[in-house]
Amino acid sequence: MIRLSFHGAARTVTGSSHLLEVNGKRILMDCGLFQGRRSESYEQNKSFPFDPAEIDVVVLSHAHIDHSGKIPMLFKHGFRGPIFCTAATRDLANIMLLDSAFIQEKDTEFVNKLHKKKGLPPVAPLYSLDDVVDVLSQFQTIGYKRTTAITPDVDLTFHDAGHILGSAVSRYDMRDGERSVALCYTGDLGRPDRPILRDPEHVGDVDYLISESTYGGRVHLGSEVLLDRLEDVIKRTVSRSGKVIVPAFSVGRTQEMVYHLHELREQGRLPEIPIFVDSPLSVNATQIFRIHPECMDEEARRAILRHQNPFSFENLRYIQHVRESKELNGRTDPMMIISSSGMCEGGRILHHLRNNIEDERNTILITGYSAEHTLGRKIVERMPSVKIFGEEYNLNAEVFVLNSLSAHADRNELLRYHGQFDSSRLTGTFLVHGDTDQAEKLRFSMEDELGINNIAIPSPGDEFTL
Repeated sequence: MIRLSFHGAARTVTGSSHLLEVNGKRILMDCGLFQGRRSESYEQNKSFPFDPAEIDVVVLSHAHIDHSGKIPMLFKHGFRGPIFCTAATRDLANIMLLDSAFIQEKDTEFVNKLHKKKGLPPVAPLYSLDDVVDVLSQFQTIGYKRTTAITPDVDLTFHDAGHILGSAVSRYDMRDGERSVALCYTGDLGRPDRPILRDPEHVGDVDYLISESTYGGRVHLGSEVLLDRLEDVIKRTVSRSGKVIVPAFSVGRTQEMVYHLHELREQGRLPEIPIFVDSPLSVNATQIFRIHPECMDEEARRAILRHQNPFSFENLRYIQHVRESKELNGRTDPMMIISSSGMCEGGRILHHLRNNIEDERNTILITGYSAEHTLGRKIVERMPSVKIFGEEYNLNAEVFVLNSLSAHADRNELLRYHGQFDSSRLTGTFLVHGDTDQAEKLRFSMEDELGINNIAIPSPGDEFTL
């Protein structure tokens, strides 16, 4: 018997976790942290809707924390099986999970100081650095297009998803008695014709499809319009002596932002201001990009192999030490600060927002999707005031949203990818990793334009027999 159930990123965009059961073996596809209101996130993330000790295998589509961030907890609660992923995903997950534990410990320490002043009870991090170290030995790597048996009845093949370095679309070829069943899980699907990474690869025809739907009803800007708008927002902010504060994921978004800034500089369109990437994780991740040319498109691969650095230029500086990070908030000159995390739910970006959000000269540049109830979403919605570390701040800074920097495929790109499948063979399709309105729009487009039917938008806990 083959069963599929959904335990995260169902009718929302974070906390990806889908359970595939094939003849008694339990395969967990991703194990991500839910991101939203701090208290709500903590409650959702501190437990599992299944017994971790009964999971046989984890397959990790990519290293982003909303797909990988609960893996240390899974191990902590009894999981002892292999974790399959690409080599680049393993290298990125190594530093990202350690960084996640470190940020949790530091943020908890800071929040507990505030709680103590207010007479509130202390909170604890979800997991520690030791928990991460314990689970790292479970990772096993598989190259793209290298079919591997992960259980007696399941073969796994990774294809490049083009989302972040090492990201994979997973194909599962399953045997159930005399039946053969093929399933595709897109993970987070990237975009064609983007800088640095290769285009998403098709996995061949399948019987079932699990697809992300983050931008299922939206269309991104073209690359030239994107550069024009990026140039405009920087120049506008500099003209009023302000700072551009950019919340960005350390892996993928930061490197692509730096790449586009490099383009503007080469074209003579970038103001002469200092640009800081304030994230130790971004520094380490950028080094990992350099050792994985197999994941890059031809242009980026040539540059790396010729020892050229597409992630460096004059006026750009990478910050690692806390002291240097704090010094940025004491400066009054125009500058750009790129810092994690992208949804503003942790890391150094919170301190930069805390110090700059009330100054109307400044701009907060949002470069991707922010989940409901996150600080990033509240800034996108331009709430009059927001809470940072439990304290209220007026949102006086300009807010500029540039979703076209997102590494997620938009509506048209999703349809183009899904249009490669034989719709007559697709028995069932499941749309995940998207707010309900975006998933509904994508479902309608797939039915209307591609003739794909039997599309479900599962809720948390929904179970299906394949």
